[in-house]
Amino acid sequence: MPDRPMPIHSDAARVVPDIVNGDRMADVIFICDHASNVIPPDLAGLGLPPAALALHIAWDIGAADITRRLAGAFGAPAVLATVSRLVLDVNRFLDDPASLLAQSDGIEVPGNRGASAEERHARAARIFHPYHAATCRLITRQVAAGRRPALVAVHSCTDRMEGVPRPWHVGVLWGRDDRLARPLLASLGSQTGIVVGDNQPYSLQLVRGYTTEVHGEHRGLPYVALEIRQDLIADPAGAAAWAGRIAAGLSAALASLD
Repeated sequence: MPDRPMPIHSDAARVVPDIVNGDRMADVIFICDHASNVIPPDLAGLGLPPAALALHIAWDIGAADITRRLAGAFGAPAVLATVSRLVLDVNRFLDDPASLLAQSDGIEVPGNRGASAEERHARAARIFHPYHAATCRLITRQVAAGRRPALVAVHSCTDRMEGVPRPWHVGVLWGRDDRLARPLLASLGSQTGIVVGDNQPYSLQLVRGYTTEVHGEHRGLPYVALEIRQDLIADPAGAAAWAGRIAAGLSAALASLD
């Protein structure tokens, strides 16, 4: 395994995010920052065994499936990242040490160890900036057409952390703007059998999320980030069921914004 960070070659192509329904006009836009566990070939898997890339440290398991289903249900645009969060986390500010981890959930990431400022800059140019530029263009197009779309960032989380079970089926995360969060918490909470977390298991009032802060709060758009438990959506049947539940709750919440 390497004892130094894997360099990104200067001629490496910029990574293009996956855009779904990019030409659609809608009242909501879906974003999936951790949709993929792919590591570009020139990074040699960051020195990790292939099995590690199937774990939650590499991506948000089930989140891409949910995002695509929601985009289909609403006829809405969606932007999905196409590179693992281990290469660079596009939902972290670039000066956040958590944007490029040498260890994640106790697993060493050899290809990130000792990453220099130059290497961080190269990865940002290849991955971070193209992803957020594409997201910005998509939102700008909607706004220019006279819409004020809500932004929904789709994430997933493990069912336990450090041995402690997480009781929430889905968490609704928000920072300073609760316009969408409050009605969504109510509409999801009204569905039988769903345990909903209000800024649980994470809080955007404590941990900054780049996507919701920059594309949501800074633009004055209503937004939420969703954290859906991975054990519920790891297979297509589970993803379909939970996409339906979330779509029903989100439809009611969006209607309350009118």
